[in-house]
Amino acid sequence: MTEIFNKKEYTKKRRHLRKDMTKAEIYLWSKLKGKQINGLKFRRQYGINNYTVDFYCSELRLAIEIDGGVHYYNYRIASDMQRKKDIEALGIKVLRYTNIDVLKNIKGVLQDIIIKTTPNLLFSKEKPEGYYFYTSPISPPS
Repeated sequence: MTEIFNKKEYTKKRRHLRKDMTKAEIYLWSKLKGKQINGLKFRRQYGINNYTVDFYCSELRLAIEIDGGVHYYNYRIASDMQRKKDIEALGIKVLRYTNIDVLKNIKGVLQDIIIKTTPNLLFSKEKPEGYYFYTSPISPPS
């Protein structure tokens, strides 16, 4: 079987990325680590094929990516779309949020993650107290 997770040739890169996380990544990691979201274990800077995703939950086959300003450039938008397509072709769901989403609306980001990791909430007519659906599409700022 072909190795697709945490390939050894990318170990140094992943280690460097863990040491050099953005403020948004650090902030979201503080909310994901220690099974704080639905008891799910997330890992940071996790290797999938030739890519490194910001956060990964193997139980749900879920990757979470935090995008900074560089992701708004046309060449990056195209490569991000291909990256997402490649990862999802492996049966892994990808959620994307911007740095601004995480830093300015962490509650909305966490609620969105909870909704998307709790299947019963997707179909329930009763939403949790304080619930509101929030995602921000990846698009250039106006």
